Amino acid sequence: MDEHPSRLLGSERTENITTPEYLFRTVDEVAKRLKPEAPVQCIFPEAVRAQARRFQDLFPGEVLYAVKCNPGADMLRHMYAAGIRHFDVASLEEIRVVRGLFRDAKLHFMHPVKSREAIRKAYRKGIRDFALDSSAELMKIVEETKSARDLGLFIRVAVAGNSAALDLSGKFGAAPSSAVDLLRQARKVAARVGLCFHVGSQCMDPKAYVGAIGRAADIVAKAKVKLDVLDVGGGFPAIYPDMTPPPLEAFMDAIKAAAKPFVDQGTELWCEPGRAMVAAGASILARVTLRKGRRLYLNDGTYGSLFDAGALGWKFPVRLVRPKKGGKGNTPQNAGALPPSEKLIPFSFYGPTCDNLDKMKGPFLLPEDTQEGDWIEIGMLGAYGSTMQTRFNGFHYEAVATVWPEAAPFAFERPRAQATLVTGVRPAPKPVTLARASRPAPKPAPAQPAQLSLLAPIEAEREDHPAAAE
Repeated sequence: MDEHPSRLLGSERTENITTPEYLFRTVDEVAKRLKPEAPVQCIFPEAVRAQARRFQDLFPGEVLYAVKCNPGADMLRHMYAAGIRHFDVASLEEIRVVRGLFRDAKLHFMHPVKSREAIRKAYRKGIRDFALDSSAELMKIVEETKSARDLGLFIRVAVAGNSAALDLSGKFGAAPSSAVDLLRQARKVAARVGLCFHVGSQCMDPKAYVGAIGRAADIVAKAKVKLDVLDVGGGFPAIYPDMTPPPLEAFMDAIKAAAKPFVDQGTELWCEPGRAMVAAGASILARVTLRKGRRLYLNDGTYGSLFDAGALGWKFPVRLVRPKKGGKGNTPQNAGALPPSEKLIPFSFYGPTCDNLDKMKGPFLLPEDTQEGDWIEIGMLGAYGSTMQTRFNGFHYEAVATVWPEAAPFAFERPRAQATLVTGVRPAPKPVTLARASRPAPKPAPAQPAQLSLLAPIEAEREDHPAAAE
């Protein structure tokens, strides 16, 4: 007997590691069984865990996951299961979420500007590392921790973000001369000191890290202070349509070469990946509520998961989902009854709110017969997707479905011959109930198409099921 759909969305925590009680084998199965009227975030544990392991294998230092990118409990648990124990937090709420899941996690407060309350409470919760970019912030940290002698203080250095899709250099970062003074001051009051920077979100050029590390070297030389930690920050890119960066290995090789003088002197390296870690780890299953020509009105939009698609004009991979089998015609009342058209045409998306800004130009290529009632899977939204949503006009969703073992980008590059499984020639499989510690591991997922996934170079890792990290 089928379980009630509401139970299919949950997951349970067992010894700090995610073990979903119910799994969906495909996103199509999520649509078929749940028939969701609100958007659903579909998480792909294998993609998340594989990328987390990949960062740990490639980076010659400590990997801190940037929680702001996706603070969802399921996402964090899969990260932990893959071996991540350090987390970059930016608020008391992020501290609460991570600490509530993992008692042994090491948290680092890397936001350069914090309230006094946040500093005080964070220190009480065991956090010792704090970022800053001004003498005023340094004074706040010293005062609110009562001149604690076990602090780790990290000076945020201003660097150019010309190679990034999103330049983050305008709000935070001390100029080199100020950073020299701050480093000297921090050395007098802290147990360990470090420099950190951010080359910008979705950085497309490994040389950006080389330049930033060079600036850090100049600051250290002028300050004549031994550096304990060099934190190269985040900015590592994901692969989106129209944005194909160099492989992750190119960034790591550049960082290793540029940071070698620091490492040779005993300096520890840190990084704070976010987007590249989880972008491919989730998609959003949205539904068409109305079609006007080549305009599709969805139940998700700029004030929901699609902020980057609207405000920034980014394109995301999309796929029509029609899980229903059979039927007399493809009408809104019988949506999904027929296989989608082979012909793809460009559409623009419009979100559910009343605001005119709630639109996503695209273009997004979908079958020409896309209509009201159809579901659309929008991929590469594990980073800053559900995290960015608001409650504007009362539109909000919290539903999460776990799709395992199939990983995110596969669905967007399936050969046409396999489309029969999607369009309803044969029913989708039922959800699988996992028996604790007794269910055999699923078979490894098929090879990723390189043009859509940063996970392509790690096919060899797929010989081990992601649960092996547990």
